[in-house]
Amino acid sequence: MTSQWLFTVLVALVGLERVAELVVSRRHAAWALSRGGVERGQGHYLFMVVLHTGLLIGAVAEVWLADRPFVPALGWSMLALALGSQALRWWCIATLSKQWNTRVIVVPGLPLVRRGPYRLVPHPNYVAVVVEGLALPLVHSAWVTALVFSVANAALLTVRVRCESAALRELASPVAAASGVAR
Repeated sequence: MTSQWLFTVLVALVGLERVAELVVSRRHAAWALSRGGVERGQGHYLFMVVLHTGLLIGAVAEVWLADRPFVPALGWSMLALALGSQALRWWCIATLSKQWNTRVIVVPGLPLVRRGPYRLVPHPNYVAVVVEGLALPLVHSAWVTALVFSVANAALLTVRVRCESAALRELASPVAAASGVAR
């Protein structure tokens, strides 16, 4: 099996991981909405879905169509970062539990989570997204995909973090809102 096929399998596995995230997210969204959760940022959600789908398709397409090589020093280090980003993402999901979602849904009055990776940085899930978006394509030297995704994702995250922070300030518990902390 060539490295291109192995990379394709890796990206397909990441795609399956995304499906698992969506299953968890839908379950959590139902829980949040049943408790009076309020959704914000619906306008940018479709763009986020398209961008993340484009990352997976673009990485595979670039590797095959541009005949990108597997460079061991780059590939193995980027694979470690990509796997680390998955671990961080699932740590975030486990820490937030039912409050984690791919959408911005806040249940009014719930306290902000300040444990796990959230005690270290305000938006650790987005750190995972940034690292993965750069590292996954570079596992097999798909630098154009890594660059295009990273630039587009930076613009999206600017909107997303502002939206999420505003929703949390508005809807989280009064103690959390008074602290001015986003999460």
